Amino acid sequence: MALPQTKLDATEARIAVLDMPRGGWSTTARTAALARLREMGLPGRRDEYWRFTRPDTLVQPEPPAAALFDPRETAAFDAIDKLKIVFVDGVFDAEASDDLTLEGVTIERLAEASSDLHWAASLYGQLEIRGQAAVPRPLAALNTAFATDGLLIHVTGKPSKPISISYRHASETSDAILHHVVKVDAGAEATILENGPAAARFNKCMEVDVADGAKLHHVRTQGRDHERRAATHVFARLGAESVFKSFTLTANGALTRNEVVIELTGDDALVHVAGACVGDGDFLHDDTVFITHDAVNCESRQVFKKVLRNGATGVFQGKILVKAGAQKTDGYQISQSLLLDEDSQFLAKPELEIYADDVACSHGSTSGAIDEEALFYLRSRGVPEPQAVNLLTLAFLAEAVAEIEDERLAEEITTRIEEWLIRHRS
Repeated sequence: MALPQTKLDATEARIAVLDMPRGGWSTTARTAALARLREMGLPGRRDEYWRFTRPDTLVQPEPPAAALFDPRETAAFDAIDKLKIVFVDGVFDAEASDDLTLEGVTIERLAEASSDLHWAASLYGQLEIRGQAAVPRPLAALNTAFATDGLLIHVTGKPSKPISISYRHASETSDAILHHVVKVDAGAEATILENGPAAARFNKCMEVDVADGAKLHHVRTQGRDHERRAATHVFARLGAESVFKSFTLTANGALTRNEVVIELTGDDALVHVAGACVGDGDFLHDDTVFITHDAVNCESRQVFKKVLRNGATGVFQGKILVKAGAQKTDGYQISQSLLLDEDSQFLAKPELEIYADDVACSHGSTSGAIDEEALFYLRSRGVPEPQAVNLLTLAFLAEAVAEIEDERLAEEITTRIEEWLIRHRS
Protein backbone atom coordinates (compact mmCIF):
# COMPACT_ATOMS: atom_id res chain seq x y z
CA MET A 1 0.00 0.00 0.00
CA ALA A 2 1.43 3.35 -1.07
CA LEU A 3 2.11 5.97 1.57
CA PRO A 4 -0.05 9.10 1.63
CA GLN A 5 1.75 11.89 -0.18
CA THR A 6 2.02 14.03 2.96
CA LYS A 7 3.76 11.23 4.85
CA LEU A 8 6.01 10.46 1.89
CA ASP A 9 7.01 14.12 1.59
CA ALA A 10 7.73 14.41 5.32
CA THR A 11 9.87 11.27 5.26
CA GLU A 12 11.93 12.38 2.26
CA ALA A 13 12.39 15.86 3.75
CA ARG A 14 13.86 14.34 6.92
CA ILE A 15 16.11 11.97 4.99
CA ALA A 16 17.37 14.82 2.80
CA VAL A 17 19.11 16.59 5.70
CA LEU A 18 20.90 13.44 6.93
CA ASP A 19 24.06 11.75 5.70
CA MET A 20 24.31 7.98 5.94
CA PRO A 21 27.73 6.77 7.09
CA ARG A 22 29.26 4.73 4.26
CA GLY A 23 31.58 1.76 4.18
CA GLY A 24 32.25 -1.01 6.68
CA TRP A 25 30.21 -3.84 8.08
CA SER A 26 27.12 -1.76 8.95
CA THR A 27 26.41 -0.65 5.37
CA THR A 28 24.07 -3.56 4.56
CA ALA A 29 22.04 -3.04 7.73
CA ARG A 30 21.85 0.71 7.16
CA THR A 31 20.66 0.32 3.58
CA ALA A 32 17.98 -2.16 4.65
CA ALA A 33 16.86 0.19 7.43
CA LEU A 34 16.52 3.08 4.99
CA ALA A 35 14.33 0.90 2.78
CA ARG A 36 12.16 0.02 5.81
CA LEU A 37 11.85 3.68 6.71
CA ARG A 38 10.71 4.64 3.23
CA GLU A 39 8.19 1.80 3.25
CA MET A 40 6.73 2.76 6.66
CA GLY A 41 7.09 6.50 6.50
CA LEU A 42 7.78 8.65 9.54
CA PRO A 43 5.09 8.58 12.26
CA GLY A 44 2.09 10.86 12.15
CA ARG A 45 -0.70 11.63 14.61
CA ARG A 46 -3.07 9.28 12.77
CA ASP A 47 -0.84 6.26 13.40
CA GLU A 48 -2.36 4.02 16.08
CA TYR A 49 0.69 4.01 18.35
CA TRP A 50 1.14 7.78 18.04
CA ARG A 51 -2.43 8.92 18.62
CA PHE A 52 -1.60 10.14 22.14
CA THR A 53 1.70 11.77 21.22
CA ARG A 54 2.24 14.37 18.51
CA PRO A 55 5.52 13.45 16.76
CA ASP A 56 5.91 16.66 14.72
CA THR A 57 9.06 17.98 16.39
CA LEU A 58 10.67 14.53 16.26
CA VAL A 59 10.28 14.19 12.51
CA GLN A 60 10.63 17.71 11.06
CA PRO A 61 13.84 18.27 9.07
CA GLU A 62 15.46 20.70 11.50
CA PRO A 63 15.36 20.37 15.29
CA PRO A 64 13.60 23.01 17.37
CA ALA A 65 15.88 25.07 19.58
CA ALA A 66 16.34 24.09 23.20
CA ALA A 67 18.01 26.18 25.87
CA LEU A 68 20.98 24.62 27.61
CA PHE A 69 20.54 23.03 31.04
CA ASP A 70 21.65 24.74 34.21
CA PRO A 71 25.34 23.82 34.71
CA ARG A 72 24.93 24.16 38.48
CA GLU A 73 22.99 20.92 38.53
CA THR A 74 25.17 17.86 39.12
CA ALA A 75 25.11 14.88 36.79
CA ALA A 76 23.57 11.64 38.01
CA PHE A 77 25.75 8.84 39.41
CA ASP A 78 28.68 11.21 40.09
CA ALA A 79 29.39 9.62 43.47
CA ILE A 80 29.46 6.07 42.11
CA ASP A 81 32.69 4.42 40.96
CA LYS A 82 32.18 3.74 37.27
CA LEU A 83 33.73 3.76 33.83
CA LYS A 84 32.57 7.08 32.38
CA ILE A 85 31.91 7.62 28.68
CA VAL A 86 30.77 11.05 27.50
CA PHE A 87 28.99 12.20 24.33
CA VAL A 88 28.45 15.91 23.66
CA ASP A 89 25.74 16.70 21.10
CA GLY A 90 26.07 13.11 19.88
CA VAL A 91 29.87 13.29 19.47
CA PHE A 92 32.22 11.18 21.59
CA ASP A 93 34.31 13.34 23.94
CA ALA A 94 37.58 11.50 24.56
CA GLU A 95 38.95 14.09 26.99
CA ALA A 96 35.91 13.91 29.24
CA SER A 97 35.74 10.10 29.06
CA ASP A 98 37.73 7.46 30.89
CA ASP A 99 39.94 4.94 29.14
CA LEU A 100 37.60 2.35 27.63
CA THR A 101 39.58 -0.57 29.07
CA LEU A 102 37.79 -2.59 31.76
CA GLU A 103 38.13 -6.24 32.69
CA GLY A 104 35.28 -8.47 31.58
CA VAL A 105 34.14 -6.20 28.77
CA THR A 106 35.31 -4.71 25.49
CA ILE A 107 33.99 -1.31 24.43
CA GLU A 108 34.41 0.26 21.01
CA ARG A 109 32.89 3.18 19.17
CA LEU A 110 30.51 2.45 16.33
CA ALA A 111 32.23 5.13 14.25
CA GLU A 112 35.62 3.40 14.58
CA ALA A 113 34.76 -0.31 14.37
CA SER A 114 35.89 -1.20 10.86
CA SER A 115 36.47 -4.97 10.75
CA ASP A 116 34.13 -6.77 8.35
CA LEU A 117 34.12 -9.69 10.81
CA HIS A 118 33.12 -7.58 13.79
CA TRP A 119 30.86 -9.36 16.28
CA ALA A 120 28.33 -6.51 16.14
CA ALA A 121 27.68 -7.16 12.44
CA SER A 122 25.29 -9.99 13.40
CA LEU A 123 23.33 -7.74 15.77
CA TYR A 124 23.35 -4.18 14.42
CA GLY A 125 19.84 -3.48 13.15
CA GLN A 126 18.76 -7.09 13.59
CA LEU A 127 16.85 -6.77 16.86
CA GLU A 128 15.36 -3.54 15.55
CA ILE A 129 14.05 -5.50 12.54
CA ARG A 130 12.46 -8.07 14.85
CA GLY A 131 10.86 -5.24 16.81
CA GLN A 132 9.13 -3.99 13.67
CA ALA A 133 7.15 -7.23 13.24
CA ALA A 134 4.11 -6.35 15.35
CA VAL A 135 4.18 -2.54 15.33
CA PRO A 136 6.00 -0.22 12.88
CA ARG A 137 8.75 1.76 14.62
CA PRO A 138 9.99 4.15 11.91
CA LEU A 139 12.13 6.34 14.19
CA ALA A 140 14.13 3.24 15.12
CA ALA A 141 14.66 2.42 11.43
CA LEU A 142 15.81 6.01 10.88
CA ASN A 143 18.27 5.55 13.71
CA THR A 144 19.73 2.33 12.32
CA ALA A 145 20.18 3.96 8.93
CA PHE A 146 21.72 7.26 10.01
CA ALA A 147 23.32 6.81 13.46
CA THR A 148 26.66 8.62 13.40
CA ASP A 149 28.15 6.99 16.48
CA GLY A 150 27.44 4.87 19.52
CA LEU A 151 29.01 2.12 21.58
CA LEU A 152 29.60 -1.55 20.88
CA ILE A 153 29.71 -3.22 24.28
CA HIS A 154 30.66 -6.91 24.51
CA VAL A 155 30.37 -8.26 28.05
CA THR A 156 32.42 -11.44 28.46
CA GLY A 157 32.70 -11.59 32.26
CA LYS A 158 31.63 -9.55 35.27
CA PRO A 159 33.09 -6.03 35.15
CA SER A 160 33.98 -4.64 38.58
CA LYS A 161 32.07 -1.39 38.06
CA PRO A 162 29.19 -0.03 35.99
CA ILE A 163 29.59 1.38 32.50
CA SER A 164 28.21 4.93 32.59
CA ILE A 165 27.20 6.73 29.39
CA SER A 166 26.76 10.44 29.97
CA TYR A 167 25.05 12.66 27.40
CA ARG A 168 25.56 16.41 27.31
CA HIS A 169 24.45 19.10 24.94
CA ALA A 170 26.35 22.28 24.20
CA SER A 171 24.35 23.59 21.24
CA GLU A 172 20.81 24.89 21.34
CA THR A 173 20.03 23.29 17.96
CA SER A 174 21.89 19.97 18.19
CA ASP A 175 20.35 16.89 16.54
CA ALA A 176 21.98 13.67 17.78
CA ILE A 177 21.44 10.12 16.53
CA LEU A 178 23.26 7.41 18.51
CA HIS A 179 23.06 3.62 18.29
CA HIS A 180 24.45 1.23 20.92
CA VAL A 181 24.82 -2.54 20.61
CA VAL A 182 25.23 -4.62 23.76
CA LYS A 183 26.09 -8.32 23.77
CA VAL A 184 26.20 -10.17 27.10
CA ASP A 185 27.81 -13.61 26.83
CA ALA A 186 26.50 -16.69 28.65
CA GLY A 187 27.00 -16.37 32.38
CA ALA A 188 28.28 -12.77 32.17
CA GLU A 189 26.80 -9.84 34.09
CA ALA A 190 27.06 -6.04 33.81
CA THR A 191 25.40 -2.76 34.72
CA ILE A 192 24.92 0.08 32.22
CA LEU A 193 24.01 3.58 33.40
CA GLU A 194 22.80 6.43 31.19
CA ASN A 195 22.19 10.04 32.10
CA GLY A 196 21.91 13.51 30.67
CA PRO A 197 19.87 15.62 28.24
CA ALA A 198 21.96 14.59 25.19
CA ALA A 199 20.81 17.15 22.60
CA ALA A 200 18.06 19.57 21.65
CA ARG A 201 16.63 16.62 19.73
CA PHE A 202 17.82 13.11 20.46
CA ASN A 203 17.18 9.78 18.74
CA LYS A 204 18.83 6.83 20.48
CA CYS A 205 18.60 3.10 19.90
CA MET A 206 20.07 0.34 22.08
CA GLU A 207 20.03 -3.29 20.92
CA VAL A 208 20.67 -5.80 23.69
CA ASP A 209 21.36 -9.52 23.32
CA VAL A 210 21.41 -11.34 26.69
CA ALA A 211 22.66 -14.92 26.31
CA ASP A 212 21.75 -17.95 28.42
CA GLY A 213 22.33 -17.40 32.12
CA ALA A 214 23.52 -13.81 31.60
CA LYS A 215 22.34 -10.68 33.44
CA LEU A 216 22.14 -7.03 32.43
CA HIS A 217 21.05 -4.17 34.66
CA HIS A 218 20.15 -0.87 32.97
CA VAL A 219 19.41 2.34 34.87
CA ARG A 220 19.02 5.72 33.20
CA THR A 221 17.98 9.25 34.05
CA GLN A 222 16.57 11.73 31.56
CA GLY A 223 16.22 15.28 32.69
CA ARG A 224 17.53 18.73 33.59
CA ASP A 225 16.66 20.22 30.20
CA HIS A 226 12.99 21.18 30.05
CA GLU A 227 12.97 21.82 26.30
CA ARG A 228 14.53 18.53 25.21
CA ARG A 229 12.78 16.35 22.64
CA ALA A 230 13.82 12.71 22.64
CA ALA A 231 12.86 9.36 21.15
CA THR A 232 14.63 6.35 22.61
CA HIS A 233 14.38 2.67 21.76
CA VAL A 234 15.52 -0.44 23.61
CA PHE A 235 15.32 -3.73 21.72
CA ALA A 236 16.28 -6.77 23.79
CA ARG A 237 16.39 -10.54 23.27
CA LEU A 238 16.74 -12.87 26.25
CA GLY A 239 18.10 -16.41 26.29
CA ALA A 240 17.36 -19.22 28.74
CA GLU A 241 17.62 -18.33 32.46
CA SER A 242 18.76 -14.82 31.58
CA VAL A 243 17.83 -11.58 33.36
CA PHE A 244 17.32 -8.04 32.03
CA LYS A 245 16.20 -5.25 34.35
CA SER A 246 15.72 -1.70 33.07
CA PHE A 247 14.63 1.42 34.96
CA THR A 248 14.20 4.99 33.69
CA LEU A 249 13.67 8.22 35.59
CA THR A 250 12.43 11.11 33.47
CA ALA A 251 12.27 14.66 34.84
CA ASN A 252 11.32 17.52 32.54
CA GLY A 253 11.66 17.53 28.77
CA ALA A 254 9.11 18.98 26.37
CA LEU A 255 8.61 15.60 24.70
CA THR A 256 10.02 12.18 25.58
CA ARG A 257 9.03 8.94 23.90
CA ASN A 258 10.65 5.82 25.36
CA GLU A 259 9.98 2.59 23.47
CA VAL A 260 10.98 -0.80 24.88
CA VAL A 261 10.59 -4.00 22.87
CA ILE A 262 11.56 -7.26 24.59
CA GLU A 263 11.58 -10.88 23.39
CA LEU A 264 11.90 -13.73 25.87
CA THR A 265 13.15 -16.53 23.64
CA GLY A 266 14.70 -18.89 26.21
CA ASP A 267 12.96 -20.80 29.00
CA ASP A 268 13.05 -19.40 32.55
CA ALA A 269 14.04 -15.88 31.44
CA LEU A 270 13.11 -12.80 33.47
CA VAL A 271 12.61 -9.18 32.43
CA HIS A 272 11.59 -6.20 34.55
CA VAL A 273 10.94 -2.83 32.91
CA ALA A 274 10.08 0.09 35.15
CA GLY A 275 9.89 3.85 35.01
CA ALA A 276 9.15 6.91 37.11
CA CYS A 277 8.48 10.32 35.64
CA VAL A 278 7.84 13.75 37.14
CA GLY A 279 6.54 16.46 34.84
CA ASP A 280 5.55 20.09 35.22
CA GLY A 281 3.85 22.35 32.66
CA ASP A 282 4.62 21.90 28.96
CA PHE A 283 5.65 18.27 29.35
CA LEU A 284 4.65 15.10 27.52
CA HIS A 285 6.09 11.74 28.50
CA ASP A 286 5.24 8.54 26.61
CA ASP A 287 6.25 5.01 27.64
CA THR A 288 5.45 2.46 24.94
CA VAL A 289 6.34 -1.12 25.87
CA PHE A 290 5.88 -4.41 23.99
CA ILE A 291 6.95 -7.67 25.65
CA THR A 292 6.72 -11.00 23.81
CA HIS A 293 6.79 -14.30 25.68
CA ASP A 294 8.01 -17.04 23.34
CA ALA A 295 9.38 -19.59 25.82
CA VAL A 296 8.27 -21.58 28.87
CA ASN A 297 8.20 -20.39 32.49
CA CYS A 298 9.26 -16.78 31.86
CA GLU A 299 8.47 -13.73 33.97
CA SER A 300 7.90 -10.13 32.91
CA ARG A 301 7.04 -7.06 34.98
CA GLN A 302 6.10 -3.60 33.81
CA VAL A 303 5.82 -0.97 36.57
CA PHE A 304 5.31 2.65 35.51
CA LYS A 305 4.44 5.63 37.71
CA LYS A 306 3.96 9.23 36.57
CA VAL A 307 3.54 12.40 38.63
CA LEU A 308 2.06 15.27 36.63
CA ARG A 309 1.24 18.90 37.41
CA ASN A 310 0.43 22.24 35.76
CA GLY A 311 -1.04 20.69 32.61
CA ALA A 312 1.61 18.01 32.04
CA THR A 313 0.62 14.90 30.07
CA GLY A 314 1.64 11.29 30.62
CA VAL A 315 1.12 8.37 28.22
CA PHE A 316 1.51 4.64 28.76
CA GLN A 317 1.03 2.02 26.06
CA GLY A 318 2.01 -1.44 27.25
CA LYS A 319 1.40 -4.85 25.75
CA ILE A 320 2.13 -8.42 26.79
CA LEU A 321 2.01 -10.97 23.97
CA VAL A 322 2.08 -14.63 24.99
CA LYS A 323 2.70 -16.90 22.03
CA ALA A 324 1.36 -20.42 21.65
CA GLY A 325 3.54 -22.82 23.63
CA ALA A 326 4.76 -20.14 26.07
CA GLN A 327 3.20 -21.98 29.01
CA LYS A 328 3.64 -20.99 32.66
CA THR A 329 4.12 -17.35 31.68
CA ASP A 330 3.94 -14.84 34.54
CA GLY A 331 3.20 -11.41 33.08
CA TYR A 332 2.46 -8.38 35.25
CA GLN A 333 1.76 -4.82 34.15
CA ILE A 334 0.78 -1.76 36.17
CA SER A 335 0.66 1.89 35.11
CA GLN A 336 -0.47 4.62 37.47
CA SER A 337 -0.48 8.40 37.56
CA LEU A 338 -0.68 10.96 40.33
CA LEU A 339 -2.30 14.16 39.05
CA LEU A 340 -1.44 17.14 41.22
CA ASP A 341 -4.01 19.43 39.55
CA GLU A 342 -7.06 19.25 37.31
CA ASP A 343 -5.20 20.43 34.20
CA SER A 344 -2.87 17.42 33.87
CA GLN A 345 -3.86 14.18 32.15
CA PHE A 346 -2.81 10.54 31.91
CA LEU A 347 -3.61 8.48 28.81
CA ALA A 348 -3.21 4.72 29.06
CA LYS A 349 -3.61 1.77 26.73
CA PRO A 350 -2.77 -1.53 28.48
CA GLU A 351 -3.06 -4.70 26.39
CA LEU A 352 -2.87 -8.48 26.78
CA GLU A 353 -2.79 -10.94 23.87
CA ILE A 354 -2.56 -14.57 24.97
CA TYR A 355 -2.34 -17.79 22.93
CA ALA A 356 -1.37 -20.19 25.75
CA ASP A 357 -3.67 -21.65 28.42
CA ASP A 358 -1.39 -22.09 31.45
CA VAL A 359 -0.47 -18.49 32.26
CA ALA A 360 -0.84 -15.87 34.99
CA CYS A 361 -1.10 -12.45 33.35
CA SER A 362 -2.58 -9.25 34.71
CA HIS A 363 -2.65 -5.56 33.91
CA GLY A 364 -4.06 -2.48 35.54
CA SER A 365 -4.06 1.27 35.15
CA THR A 366 -5.26 3.96 37.54
CA SER A 367 -5.15 7.71 37.79
CA GLY A 368 -5.94 9.91 40.76
CA ALA A 369 -5.13 12.83 43.02
CA ILE A 370 -3.27 13.05 46.33
CA ASP A 371 -4.91 11.01 49.09
CA GLU A 372 -6.63 13.73 51.12
CA GLU A 373 -6.80 11.59 54.27
CA ALA A 374 -3.07 10.88 54.16
CA LEU A 375 -2.38 14.55 53.47
CA PHE A 376 -4.55 15.60 56.42
CA TYR A 377 -2.79 13.07 58.66
CA LEU A 378 0.64 14.50 57.84
CA ARG A 379 -0.50 18.13 58.16
CA SER A 380 -2.17 17.40 61.52
CA ARG A 381 1.24 16.32 62.77
CA GLY A 382 2.91 19.55 61.80
CA VAL A 383 4.21 18.72 58.33
CA PRO A 384 3.80 21.75 56.01
CA GLU A 385 1.55 21.03 53.03
CA PRO A 386 4.25 21.30 50.29
CA GLN A 387 6.50 18.91 52.20
CA ALA A 388 3.59 16.55 52.87
CA VAL A 389 2.75 16.45 49.17
CA ASN A 390 6.38 15.62 48.40
CA LEU A 391 6.41 12.77 50.93
CA LEU A 392 3.26 11.26 49.46
CA THR A 393 4.65 11.67 45.96
CA LEU A 394 7.82 9.79 46.90
CA ALA A 395 5.72 7.04 48.44
CA PHE A 396 3.69 6.81 45.22
CA LEU A 397 6.84 6.41 43.09
CA ALA A 398 8.50 3.96 45.47
CA GLU A 399 7.11 0.81 43.79
CA ALA A 400 8.80 1.71 40.51
CA VAL A 401 12.10 2.71 42.16
CA ALA A 402 12.07 -0.60 44.08
CA GLU A 403 12.61 -2.39 40.77
CA ILE A 404 16.25 -1.21 40.86
CA GLU A 405 18.28 -4.07 42.33
CA ASP A 406 21.36 -2.07 43.37
CA GLU A 407 20.56 -0.10 46.54
CA ARG A 408 23.15 2.59 45.74
CA LEU A 409 21.49 3.30 42.42
CA ALA A 410 18.02 3.26 43.97
CA GLU A 411 19.16 5.82 46.54
CA GLU A 412 20.61 7.99 43.78
CA ILE A 413 17.31 7.91 41.89
CA THR A 414 15.34 8.77 45.03
CA THR A 415 17.65 11.70 45.69
CA ARG A 416 17.13 12.99 42.13
CA ILE A 417 13.36 12.83 42.60
CA GLU A 418 13.56 14.63 45.95
CA GLU A 419 15.67 17.40 44.42
CA TRP A 420 13.17 17.84 41.58
CA LEU A 421 10.23 18.00 43.98
CA ILE A 422 11.96 20.67 46.09
CA ARG A 423 12.68 22.78 43.00
CA HIS A 424 9.06 22.47 41.84
CA ARG A 425 7.23 23.01 45.11
CA SER A 426 4.07 25.10 44.90
